[in-house]
Amino acid sequence: MLKKFFTINLSLLFVPALFASDLNSGDTSWILTSTALVLFMTLPGLALFYGGLVRSKNVLSVLMQCFAIACLISLCWVVYGYSLAFKGDGNFIGDLSAAFLNGVNRDSLVGTVPETVFITFQMTFAIITPALVVGAFAERMKFGAMCLFSVIWFTLVYLPACHMVWGGGYLADIGVIDFAGGLVVHATCGIGALVIALYLGQRNGFMKTPMPPHNRTMVMIGAAMLWVGWFGFNAGSALAADSSAGMAMLVTHISAAVGALSWMAIEWIKSGKATIIGIATGMVAGLATITPASGTVGPAGAILIGFLAGVICFYATQTVKSYFKIDDSLDVFPVHGVGGMLGIIMLCFVGNPDGFLGSGSSGISEAGAIDQLLIQLQGIIIICSWTAIATFFTLKLISLITEVRVSLEDEEIGLDMSEHNEQGYSL
Repeated sequence: MLKKFFTINLSLLFVPALFASDLNSGDTSWILTSTALVLFMTLPGLALFYGGLVRSKNVLSVLMQCFAIACLISLCWVVYGYSLAFKGDGNFIGDLSAAFLNGVNRDSLVGTVPETVFITFQMTFAIITPALVVGAFAERMKFGAMCLFSVIWFTLVYLPACHMVWGGGYLADIGVIDFAGGLVVHATCGIGALVIALYLGQRNGFMKTPMPPHNRTMVMIGAAMLWVGWFGFNAGSALAADSSAGMAMLVTHISAAVGALSWMAIEWIKSGKATIIGIATGMVAGLATITPASGTVGPAGAILIGFLAGVICFYATQTVKSYFKIDDSLDVFPVHGVGGMLGIIMLCFVGNPDGFLGSGSSGISEAGAIDQLLIQLQGIIIICSWTAIATFFTLKLISLITEVRVSLEDEEIGLDMSEHNEQGYSL
């Protein structure tokens, strides 16, 4: 099954060493490092980024949610997640032949790296995806409901998406390109965030009472950690220490920088001031958008993608909040959802290996960009439709077991005290 996975994605990964039968210490060292970097994105990067964006009375609740998700998903990944994602020949989901990592030992290899390293690397992707959704329900979801939601959503949404795109499933078969998670990570968390924000409704006082970030310093620190960790996210997805990883790292950095600058420029022009929240959010938008394309575009393509990410995600954020009045608390859908889908589409046009914007190697359909676009759009429709349906089903199911949203009184007190009986700061 794993051999099938790598064969299907050869056009994306360009890693001849994947078919070698011997362990490569250089590749192994890089994926070990990448695994640590991607976990670093969630703990403490995303936790601090989100924690700084909420009000002080909810900071611990966000940190707790990210920490608990990391623990829960790690266990689920070992028990059944890895097997359902990467074993079996199903079009939409794998099988349980490797439940509890049955058959995995010290000598098991995936390409040129130990299977244990591959498992742990993929686990960090599984962790950060539901953790990103936290930004949609921050400050108003009960902790118990959050735990149930994360586990069920991971099972119903992330695992099928992962298998379909990276595990040899239907979308891999038809040629969908998603190098590091534009669909698997960012589209799923973005659509999931939109559904849950609509389901829960607005926070008390939304659009009436100012709800500024309580700690901009924490936001900047968390954003910087995300930027650094993203090198493991994208360059690690080459699954080798080679030129593909090097190009992925370069274009990742370029897109992040340009996304940050373009968001900052728009904000500066519109309000006369450049803010740390703006430049940090633009950076995240640039990273999310380059993620699916980081294996197919070159530096010039990364500049274009980063620019579009900053501009389009900025206006998407304004539209979601101001026009539709949807309380996606920390802008998960307009930044990650819109950004991820934008990257999935843009790689069709800037991923040509013979063009100025490409990287010299590509998985683009031989029939050309339009043909690849139709394939990519099919991937977007399938992943987003299933995510929306499964997210709503998950919320309805949880509502039969426990209250999903905290009471207005508890929301006023803050989730730190009402859910955890702790305070982030001593008065």
